[in-house]
Amino acid sequence: MSEYQLELKQIVDYPRCRIYRQFIGLLMKDKSIRVGGTSGLYHFTVLSCFANFRTSYKRIDGISYTIYPGEWLCRVSELTEWFRTRFQHQALAILRELQDRHLITYTLLGRGRLVKFKIKGWCKYNRVLEYNAPCQKDTGFFFLPISVANELVSAGRCSEMDAMLDLWINTVYNDTQVQGSEVGPVVYMRNGTGSPLIGYAELAQRWGVSKATAGRYLRKMQELDYLSMVAFPGTHGTAIYLKQYLSTMFQISDVMIDKDEVAMSLNIHIQMDEETEEGSVSENSSGVSKSHTEIILQKAAKILAAQGFPCFSCPRLQCKLLPLSDDCRKAFIHVCDLRKLKDYRYLLVLSCKDSTEIFQFEVRLSPVTVKEV
Repeated sequence: MSEYQLELKQIVDYPRCRIYRQFIGLLMKDKSIRVGGTSGLYHFTVLSCFANFRTSYKRIDGISYTIYPGEWLCRVSELTEWFRTRFQHQALAILRELQDRHLITYTLLGRGRLVKFKIKGWCKYNRVLEYNAPCQKDTGFFFLPISVANELVSAGRCSEMDAMLDLWINTVYNDTQVQGSEVGPVVYMRNGTGSPLIGYAELAQRWGVSKATAGRYLRKMQELDYLSMVAFPGTHGTAIYLKQYLSTMFQISDVMIDKDEVAMSLNIHIQMDEETEEGSVSENSSGVSKSHTEIILQKAAKILAAQGFPCFSCPRLQCKLLPLSDDCRKAFIHVCDLRKLKDYRYLLVLSCKDSTEIFQFEVRLSPVTVKEV
């Protein structure tokens, strides 16, 4: 019988982004994120969230309306609430702007109290079901073309909500073409470099705001726990990792982002304290210095705890770091020498104080090429 291995990926070459309606619903309810931009990305995404994926019927004020795939019918007052506008004419002005960009069409019904809109090109990017049935608006997902999202972002000034959606749509996970994406879901603006590192100036130009405003957007999203920024010194830039992305897109546990792990995946050298004490190194040729054993255990603890191993918080835990390769028997772990050496493999043994062995993990230390600033 053939065996299959499932890999979860969000690749950069895919021309569409899967947007879950439940996630859009959470953003719509989050009043702390401002929506007063002119790009239209948030408004178009909300309309797409409510669009039908099959034919259904809706009865309003005693009249039954047929709603086809890519369409929806609602009261203008509902539209005002979704768009967070003060007056109904402001919500209708947004629809006119999207219609002028050839993204939607809309019609006013019921003496101007109802609006029926249609997403142009809906059937091209989303699957249409042939049978007639009610369409739920709080479950499932729809596809948003990357090209349409980029067109909207470049059309005007982005609000905080527009910027958040832009980051979400341009997130990549576990794609070999993008560095750092194996660590976690990282924002990559598809600039052809393969590096997710980006600066405030580039984001400011993309969003049509000042550099200070772009930085404020990111800091606010980080405070609201939507993302995690990993900044590096010099001219490297910042890597932006999204939180709640894996649990939303793939229904799996979100991962904890470690700066050192990100730096290794991006081949960025981080200066470490090279002070070592003579007494901290074992006299055994296969020993590991005490200071660097602690560093390795700390990193391993963070990674394993994020994957559901709670043992590192137990006071009864005992750890041993043993060499596996022949080369390790005659080598010390030293920060200054790691870049000159080959791969080193160690066995991390976790046991209780009663000597009961619990887990074994293989730890591999590999030299990385230092990227010049």
